[in-house]
Amino acid sequence: MLNMGFQEELNGILSETPAQKNTLLFSATMSREVAEIASKYMSNPVEITVGARNAGSENISHEYYLINPRDRYPALKRILDSCPDIYAIIFCRTRMDTQEIADKLIQDGYKADALHGDLTQSQRDLVMKKFHARRLQLLVATDVAARGLDVSDLTHVINYSLPDDTAGYTHRSGRTGRAGRTGISVALVDARDMYKIKQIEGKIKRQFRQCAIPGGQEICRKQLVSLIERLSSAVVDQEQIEPLYAEVAGQLEHLDKDQLVKKIISLEFGRFMDYYRNAPDINPKPSDRRPSSSSSRPHPSVRSGSSSRGEERKPYQQRSEAVGKEFAQFHLNIGRRNGILPENLISTINEASGGGRIKVGKIEIMRNTAMLEGESRFIPQILQAFQQVKVNGKPVDVKVVQEKPAYRGDRATDNSKKFRREREQHR
Repeated sequence: MLNMGFQEELNGILSETPAQKNTLLFSATMSREVAEIASKYMSNPVEITVGARNAGSENISHEYYLINPRDRYPALKRILDSCPDIYAIIFCRTRMDTQEIADKLIQDGYKADALHGDLTQSQRDLVMKKFHARRLQLLVATDVAARGLDVSDLTHVINYSLPDDTAGYTHRSGRTGRAGRTGISVALVDARDMYKIKQIEGKIKRQFRQCAIPGGQEICRKQLVSLIERLSSAVVDQEQIEPLYAEVAGQLEHLDKDQLVKKIISLEFGRFMDYYRNAPDINPKPSDRRPSSSSSRPHPSVRSGSSSRGEERKPYQQRSEAVGKEFAQFHLNIGRRNGILPENLISTINEASGGGRIKVGKIEIMRNTAMLEGESRFIPQILQAFQQVKVNGKPVDVKVVQEKPAYRGDRATDNSKKFRREREQHR
């Protein structure tokens, strides 16, 4: 809440409390920021930890699906369709993504709605009332909007995109597996996000299980089994249906049992059979994947401070296929102190492009800021990619510094001196 600008209100409330008082601070995770709040507002506090610090619940299974960025939404649909009884929160990074995904799901026939900061309180209350009553099966939400939600019987939490910090993942996954129940936390990741999976595993002391994106035949089988179970367990109210039974039975008497079963399946199940009839395999091929070792750590040539020998490392430069393209230079208000990595910036841009079509050139990450190069013809898309993005609660501000030709080999263009001056100013 302090990151969202409530510092003044908090100080105002505390100023009205007695000088002698008992103060209690509750937090699902104990991050450095929370510890700083405790240090500032509490006197000689005693820390009580329930369970392992910053660890995930033992009742939660953690799964990830490796995807191609362009297949993120189709992969989500397949996961949903392979779990007929799913009751889940789908977490997105921005309000725009949240509303867009919710709209797509509604158009595709799912019982879904969005929960984000652009909704009024009455709209939020209406959405949550429907979700609690199970009139909605899926709630698409941002992290901020989902804080404080108390839904005890969620089957899944789905990370449509991973949060920027591991504490955020712990908060998300903790929405399921409550009150002694089991739950599943799912993450959709492309190869560039694998380093985040490793970081989260280290934090929660749990291993993720990699799952294959379900194919059409598997999904249809699961939907059919679910339909059969619902038919078998349906409770028949003899008194209620008796006035209609004779008429209905008469209209269906020309059908034998096999024909009746086939028609019921076709009527209830036709949408899935049509959609997945010739569905391709969308699991990434081995050639599409970057080695996990390179995805789990920053690029060795990224400038992120001095090396252990005191020598400055060269900035990351995109591979030679980008040479010759016109590049623009962008300045961001986030840097090493915010835990940002080159993979974060590239992934954000690729997600906005829908398939990694935007080439990224040089990236330099300083203490408080970052500079990157991207294709000039995609300036609007790159600016749009960072809108409403937050890193540890801080809104990302990106500006175009200048347009410049790409670097050729190890020799910079005439703009290199100006680039270095700007870099030093923002260091």
